[in-house]
Amino acid sequence: MKYQRIKYLFVILTLFMLTTSCKKTKIYPNLIPFATGIEQPVSIANAGDSRLFVVGQLGSVYIVDSSGNVMDSPFLDIHERVVYGGERGLLGLAFHPNYRQNGYFFVNYIGENDSTHISRFSVSRDNPNHADPSSEVKLLTLKQPFENHNGGNLIFGPDGDLYIGLGDGGSAGDPGNRAQNLMEYFGKMLRINVDSGNSYRIPASNPFVHSLNARGEIWALGLRNPWRFSFDRLTGDLWIADVGQNEIEEIDCQPASSKGGENYGWRIYEGNKSYKPEKAKEGSNFVFPVYTYPHGPECSITGGFVYRGSDKSPYYGHYFFADYCSDKIWTLYKQNGVWASEEFGHYDGNHFSTFGEDSKGRLYVAGLTTGTIYRINDLPTGPGK
Repeated sequence: MKYQRIKYLFVILTLFMLTTSCKKTKIYPNLIPFATGIEQPVSIANAGDSRLFVVGQLGSVYIVDSSGNVMDSPFLDIHERVVYGGERGLLGLAFHPNYRQNGYFFVNYIGENDSTHISRFSVSRDNPNHADPSSEVKLLTLKQPFENHNGGNLIFGPDGDLYIGLGDGGSAGDPGNRAQNLMEYFGKMLRINVDSGNSYRIPASNPFVHSLNARGEIWALGLRNPWRFSFDRLTGDLWIADVGQNEIEEIDCQPASSKGGENYGWRIYEGNKSYKPEKAKEGSNFVFPVYTYPHGPECSITGGFVYRGSDKSPYYGHYFFADYCSDKIWTLYKQNGVWASEEFGHYDGNHFSTFGEDSKGRLYVAGLTTGTIYRINDLPTGPGK
């Protein structure tokens, strides 16, 4: 009898604990947990197959299979070369369009002397799940003036060229006015062709390739800290999320028809508001954001992708983005010719650092602090709370 009472009390206590736990657990119908246990994920890429490759800021790249299992051994581990801390670390990853044939992929990391390194690596010849860390070929090395605003993203465009997003060099307010200086790489979008052996060449169609007063690699200028950009896989449009200074976060959209050379305004403008207008050069033409939002609970944009998965999804053609500070996700779309945003959900405690796209166009988002990779539910049952 005593045993039965104890057993009964144990069952009641267990049910109480489960009920309490359920009350405390938040249900997010719009995000599906996909993979966990990756320390400080900052970039997600695919190599054209069923795998996802997740960049850990400390210096490793991990493989996640189609079931969400993280492989025990990293695909690439270069933590001993990476300077980590704050906005520094291993920051970006891009696979060559002909990766299946040549095995090349490219990374962006902060290394010795706080320098940005754009490097090429090769996959191991005998194991597709491991890269050869000794295969590094450094294409571009830039000494960073300060520790922050490193950008870090790199991605291949529909044209087969490699696009590299660089912040303005750091500090606050771009004290060197680097984003407007065409002789500086900082605060720019670069575009290079990497199919020239162990170096790179500047595409002949780059906007400043024939100028003696500009770096030929520059594709666009006037960026503060482009924290994630992407190409719409259907239209080829380039979407850039640029982190603001004190007041405004912005999203820029460059149409696929662009010939390059756009000036997105920093530090003359923060978003579409004057910041240091006295620094504008005569004859400057600025391209203003397609969307901005003010600081408040929000303070740092994380750019995403235009969703091109299932065409049956209500989000087909919507651009997804998040805010690192508020843990909110939105979509951006055109309604009657005007850009409109819609809140996708609020997910406390994640600090969303990056979005990613798999080979089928499904979208993922990573929580920096939780180490969780979520898949975007493209047929949602209701707004996240």
